[in-house]
Amino acid sequence: MEKLIVEFLGAFALVYVILATGNPYAIGITLTLAILAGGAISGGAFNPAVTVGMWMAKKVSQSDLLPYILAQVLGGVAAFEVIRRFGKLRL
Repeated sequence: MEKLIVEFLGAFALVYVILATGNPYAIGITLTLAILAGGAISGGAFNPAVTVGMWMAKKVSQSDLLPYILAQVLGGVAAFEVIRRFGKLRL
């Protein structure tokens, strides 16, 4: 469960910063900090495409694949909803 929480929070942070700022430096720093903070726990994918690539490279188990993707998608949707309700989208 800890791995899924880390993936949710990392995806949330990444999508939030992307939508809130659109600044590539802020996005890169956020991703770097998320990987440093959670990479040892979950592998630090934070993105379904990266998770599939890690699964293909046998760095994510079959049993973790769908739960990771679900946690990441839910984290992204939660970030979108927070921005939509409380902030301005920069799209």
